[in-house]
Amino acid sequence: MKFSAQWLREWVNPAVDIDTLSAQLTMAGLEVDAVAPVAETFTGVVVGEVLRVEKHPDADKLRVCQVNTGSGEPLNIVCGAANVRVGLRVPTATIGAVLPGDFRIKRSKLRGVESFGMLCSAKELGLAETSDGLLELPTDAPVGQELRTYLQLDDVIFELGLTPNRGDCLSIAGIAREVGVINRCAVTAPRIAAVAASSADAFPVNVSAAADCPRYAGRVIRGINPQAATPVWMAERLRRSGVRSLGPAVDITNYLLLELGQPMHAFDLAKLQGGIEVRRARAGEKLTLLNGSTVELDGETLVIADGRGPQALAGVMGGEATAVGEGTVDIFLESAFFAPEAIAGRARRYGLHTDSSHRFERGVSPVLQRDALERATALFIEITGGVPGPVVEVVHEAHLPRREPIVLRQARIKRVLGFELEPAEVTDVLTRLGLDVVQVAEGWRVTAPAWRFDLTIEEDLIEELARIHGYDKLPSIRPVAALQMGAVPEGQVDLAQLRRLLVTRGYQEAVTYSFVAPEMQKLLDPGLEPLALANPISAEMAVMRTTLWAGLVQALAYNINRQQGRVRLFESGLRFLPGADGLRQERMIAGLAYGDVVPEQWGEPARVVDFFDLKGDVEALLALAGLNSAVRFVAATHPALHPGQSARIEYDGALLGWLGALHPVVADKLGLAAPVLVFELALEPLLRGYLPRFRELSRFPAVRRDIALVVDSSLQVDAVLSVVRRAAPDTLRELKLFDLYTGKGIDPGRKSLALGLTLQADSRTLTDSEVDAALEAILAALKTELGATLRD
Repeated sequence: MKFSAQWLREWVNPAVDIDTLSAQLTMAGLEVDAVAPVAETFTGVVVGEVLRVEKHPDADKLRVCQVNTGSGEPLNIVCGAANVRVGLRVPTATIGAVLPGDFRIKRSKLRGVESFGMLCSAKELGLAETSDGLLELPTDAPVGQELRTYLQLDDVIFELGLTPNRGDCLSIAGIAREVGVINRCAVTAPRIAAVAASSADAFPVNVSAAADCPRYAGRVIRGINPQAATPVWMAERLRRSGVRSLGPAVDITNYLLLELGQPMHAFDLAKLQGGIEVRRARAGEKLTLLNGSTVELDGETLVIADGRGPQALAGVMGGEATAVGEGTVDIFLESAFFAPEAIAGRARRYGLHTDSSHRFERGVSPVLQRDALERATALFIEITGGVPGPVVEVVHEAHLPRREPIVLRQARIKRVLGFELEPAEVTDVLTRLGLDVVQVAEGWRVTAPAWRFDLTIEEDLIEELARIHGYDKLPSIRPVAALQMGAVPEGQVDLAQLRRLLVTRGYQEAVTYSFVAPEMQKLLDPGLEPLALANPISAEMAVMRTTLWAGLVQALAYNINRQQGRVRLFESGLRFLPGADGLRQERMIAGLAYGDVVPEQWGEPARVVDFFDLKGDVEALLALAGLNSAVRFVAATHPALHPGQSARIEYDGALLGWLGALHPVVADKLGLAAPVLVFELALEPLLRGYLPRFRELSRFPAVRRDIALVVDSSLQVDAVLSVVRRAAPDTLRELKLFDLYTGKGIDPGRKSLALGLTLQADSRTLTDSEVDAALEAILAALKTELGATLRD
């Protein structure tokens, strides 16, 4: 919300400076994001009147003008603007003037013709970012007056970052109420009187969707002057609020939106047929909007229709077919209350966000519409002339919002805020906020005003007391509570430990959205149908993720696009799996590696990260949780992973997670060239941990025997190691694979595995016969179960 200090002070004028006012608004919960001057600094610019325009003798695009600046003889000024003409009143920079950017006006010659000043555009004065020509001033602008004085440019613009609950402050009226309460000063609103009808012309109105539009008011105004110009005071207030002036009919409705917070719309009456109907759209109906886009409507969308069909998206944007144009002389002016539930999300559904939808979604006062219509009518008559007809108003009282009383307890205030407010101050603050306050035995019974949709429970009222009393005045009190240390299982692993481990291995933690694009979700987990959001923030955040890879891959792409050649990311969070019994949420931890194994350096040659590098990181996580000996890595295929570089991670026979390189097709669609390695693990088994148990160290020597086996090349090493462990006696202490060989001396389709076995007894020295017997049992089991033979 943008507004100028001058406009606000016409409503409420506390005896505080701009800095204090800014601090007050921020401390009251209306955070001030910026305070900026309405115009850049310039001097020596006055209102000038063009008396004569002649063609430049040596330049086709230049004109030689005689300009009256009220200081005696007219000035000779050369100008190249296309809109310069006799009678135009325009900002004129005289000799010695200083324009924004320290541009000084001097006497000069342009193509041989002397120029004693400069006619200025809005851009040259720092009043706009772009301009098509000279800044045209009203014909009654006083010649010779300083432009800063005439336009009242010694002003500042406030920009507020309002939270969604404070829709009542999206207007000068709402902000003035707050400033008046904070400073205990009167608020002087413009007097709004009913404008009597001067004709009997009325346009019929029918509200079919009463629950969506409980109040609709409109009136016909005939004979407005299409050549009328928006007065400079209104155009300036709109500009300082970030709204461009587009002509009186549009400017007046925009002005009421900013002044009172009531969105309004003017239809060209000649383009309407039959009558106005407020209804839900019929599936398949189309509407071309004011921005030129055509939307296909669904049955949930509220529209303003006439006899031909929809003419506006209710509470969002008008239609092109009935828009007010340069030749409009008769208008139908509407002012309505639309239920927030009927408007919320509708604009985003069609890729729109307008000032009107922004307000209606948050809630507009349901009693404001008649006053806004009367105020707008008075401004139309003042600026454009015209003959107003009677107000046509349709009200469905049963569907208007009800403000239920809220009981505020004195004891509850102290309990929540930590100190006691005097009852008189409570009553005073709530009354000045516009609430209806009745004292009862336990405290107060309070009814919120029509414009405060955010006050529904007791804590809302306590928040109002705190912010008006002043957050900075709340006492600092140490909390008192009974502390009890919770019992934590000794073997449990804390998530922070897993995070620290990954950080020490070169990863950085990422936090990404749980909402992802459907296309990304389908790429990474096509086997699951994700939960679609009913009201997504955007099309790129329309479904709930079923894998944490979606956010990590997007973060990787973001980093690569910013010249990051080596990326290590991890994230812990929830994934969301829909099922027959509802949505299931699972805690996961996932990681991603891209680029070289180590940062660029002289001590180690560059090498791109591979499957086994990432497997080492995963094994470190498993070791921290004490699960490494119980986990198996099984070669398997995953639709998002490379078929030759992927593994299913199993714990006690159940799926724990996945590890592998992104499938080349997936990587290509994501615009990723180098290999991208990813893993994802269920978090709960890792957090349960494993409590180590002490085992007495043997004082007797260990015996190591190495064996070389020839097995089928398709056989997994894990199967060989499992057979060895089952067949070996209790004295087997360590089993290692230290070599794998294929080639000369090995039959095709076979491979050689070299295993190191370490045996040791706790109470004696093993004999050769015991060791030989153990090896024979192991070899026999390998031959029987796997067809393995000793290598010659």
